[in-house]
Amino acid sequence: QVHIVESGGGLVQPGGSLRLSCAASGFTVSGYTMSWHRQAPGKEREFLAFLSAGGTTNYAGSVKGRFTISRDNAKNTVYLQMNSLKPDDTAVYYCNARRTYALGRTDDYWGQGTQVTVSS
Repeated sequence: QVHIVESGGGLVQPGGSLRLSCAASGFTVSGYTMSWHRQAPGKEREFLAFLSAGGTTNYAGSVKGRFTISRDNAKNTVYLQMNSLKPDDTAVYYCNARRTYALGRTDDYWGQGTQVTVSS
């Protein structure tokens, strides 16, 4: 059975840092494209960063240079290191795992989210 559990969210002051974790079970994160997204109140879900199975990363312009996505294969966990946090980074943060197979089948898994609040 597939599970994704995000953790590490909380309240942080502007300029601070947090590291979010995305612990997976039922599949191997190294075989999937793992990504982080966020959704602020009243806004659509926003892509932040992805890490492909091959190790390629890409970031949204709003977080590039501040956020870093990484993977620990031994722990089957993906991380999002967030530095220089701003109040605009306040949102629920979600982890996604996606894999498309040769015959078109796609696995697409989401976690339940973790709240990040940036405020003084």
